[in-house]
Amino acid sequence: MAFNQFDYEFLEMVRKQEMPPLIITVALTGGVQGKEVNPNLPETPEEQAQQAYEAYKAGASIVHIHARDPEKGYASPSINPAHYREINRRIRELCPDIIINNTTGGGLGTLTTEERMRSLEADPEIASLNLGPLAWRALLKKREPPLSGRPTDVLMDSIWPPTFSWAETELFAQRMREKNIKPELEVYHQGQFQLVYNLIRKGLIEKPYLIQFVMGAPSGVLPTPSNLLSMLGHAPVGSIISVIGIGPYQLPLTTMAIAMGLNIRVGLEDNIYYKKGELCKSNAQLVERAVRIAKELNRDVATPMQAREILGLPKEPKKY
Repeated sequence: MAFNQFDYEFLEMVRKQEMPPLIITVALTGGVQGKEVNPNLPETPEEQAQQAYEAYKAGASIVHIHARDPEKGYASPSINPAHYREINRRIRELCPDIIINNTTGGGLGTLTTEERMRSLEADPEIASLNLGPLAWRALLKKREPPLSGRPTDVLMDSIWPPTFSWAETELFAQRMREKNIKPELEVYHQGQFQLVYNLIRKGLIEKPYLIQFVMGAPSGVLPTPSNLLSMLGHAPVGSIISVIGIGPYQLPLTTMAIAMGLNIRVGLEDNIYYKKGELCKSNAQLVERAVRIAKELNRDVATPMQAREILGLPKEPKKY
C-alpha cells in the first residue's frame, strides 16, 4: 500500500513523541441487546445517566446515546425525542462538559427515515449518520421476569437501515447542518467512502470530518489489521478517525487505534464482555481499561474541552 497523509503524520507524531490526545467515546446501551444478555447494561434514563457519569469520570469525553421505550419494558429503541431530551438533560446535569451524541440509527427493525431523524429534535451536539445498508442477523433473546418487553427469542434477519439511499444520507447531513449538529459518519466498509465523498462534494459536511470505522458488524468489513489500514487509506484529508470493534474485536482493534494515533469507541452497546467468559460490570470499566492502555502507549486522554477543540465544536456545551 502506498504512503498517504496518515502515514506521514504518524511518522512525524512518533518521531516528535507528540501523539494527539485520545478521544474516547462511550456507547452506553445501543438499541438491540439489553439486560437479558448482561444485567449491568443500562436501560432506563437514570441508569444511563449514572453510567455516563462514571465513564466521564474515568476519561470519556463523548457519550453516545440510544433512548429505550419505557412502554415496551426498555427492550426496544424509542423514537420519541422527549426520551432523548430526558437522557441528555440527566447526563448534562452530571457531566457539565461531556459531548452529547444521539443516535439516528435507532435499532434493528423497520423505522422510516423520518422516524430515525426524530432524535435530532433533542438537539445533540453530535449525531450518528449511517452510511449503510447492511444485512443484519441477530438473535434477540427473551427477557425473563422481572424484565419485560420480549417474551420469546426473536431472530432478526433483515436489511438495516430498512430505508436507505444516497439521497437519504444527503437529507440527514442537511438536517444536521441546519440544526448545527456535527455528523458522525459511520462507515461499515470501504465502499461507503463513496457516499462520504459525495457529501463533501455537495458541501453538506465540513472539516474536520468525524468518521467512525465500525468493524465486525454483520456483513460489514472484516475486523482485521489489514482492513483497518485499508479503511484509513480511503479516508479523506481533514478527517478525525474513531474506531469501533464489535464484540471480541473491541479490545484488539481499539488498542491498535490508540497506538496509531486514532480515536476509539468502547462501551456495552458494542461489547458486553470484559474478557472471555466475564461480563462487563459497567461502561466505566471499559473506559478505564482504554485509559490504562493509552497511558502505557504514551498518549494523553483528551478532556471534553480538548475534544471539542479537535472536533471543531463550540466551546460552550449545549444546555438541556
